[in-house]
Amino acid sequence: GVIGPQYLVSFLAATETRYLNASNRELANEANFSTESAENLSSERNAPCQLLQFTFQELKSATGNFRPDSILGEGGFGYVFKGWIEVNSTAPAKPGTGVTVAVKSLKQDGLQGHREWVAEVDFLGQLHHPNLVKLIGYCIEDDQRLLVYEFMTRGSLENHLFRKFSMQLQIISMVKIALGAAKGLAFLHGGSEPVIYRDFKTSNILLDSEYNAKLSDFGLAKAGPQGDKTHVSTRVVGTYGYAAPEYVMTGIKHYLIKKLVTWL
Repeated sequence: GVIGPQYLVSFLAATETRYLNASNRELANEANFSTESAENLSSERNAPCQLLQFTFQELKSATGNFRPDSILGEGGFGYVFKGWIEVNSTAPAKPGTGVTVAVKSLKQDGLQGHREWVAEVDFLGQLHHPNLVKLIGYCIEDDQRLLVYEFMTRGSLENHLFRKFSMQLQIISMVKIALGAAKGLAFLHGGSEPVIYRDFKTSNILLDSEYNAKLSDFGLAKAGPQGDKTHVSTRVVGTYGYAAPEYVMTGIKHYLIKKLVTWL
């Protein structure tokens, strides 16, 4: 059987609560890699040690000079390209060999900038969980800002739910995706140093070949309250010009119900 998108977000809300207390969080680097210190990130390699530092030329070669036919998608940050690198190395590989990666390149006139790039390196450089997309490395060279991720074979959940000619997901796959996304949120919310994701939407839930869900795009993420603090100051954030497909398809009444998951 199949299940429609109208059931997914409500299921996510319930399963996220279920896994909140059971989630375990590990920090690969206990150092306080804060946004302020990351502003000076450079060739001195003071980023978390597990990340690879690429040169712009290496990523240019890995993506075939950023060919238009290698574009996987586009967002407020910029374009995402498909590329190949050698195993455990920054060296580019021939297409179809080595490790397949996704390379996100910051557009100079994009809607997101250096602050979001730093936040992505900050959080994904330290947080590791099966339901968070893996950040492999980064490039900061002159005015170039790029990020290198593991390649997610089946793309975003949004493509499977709302593309006109996409195949409908089997109910067992939909439940698996919902559980995976919920576990990712519970991991972020349930640690001693909680993280507020702030950009939870179907386009940021990526799927591997086995339909395992992983949260991506941490540019808007923020450290949550700790200790005696009960709240954090924030600002209005989101993707400019973004309209959720649920809103476009079903109208404001159904959309408001689905948006409740972001407030849990």
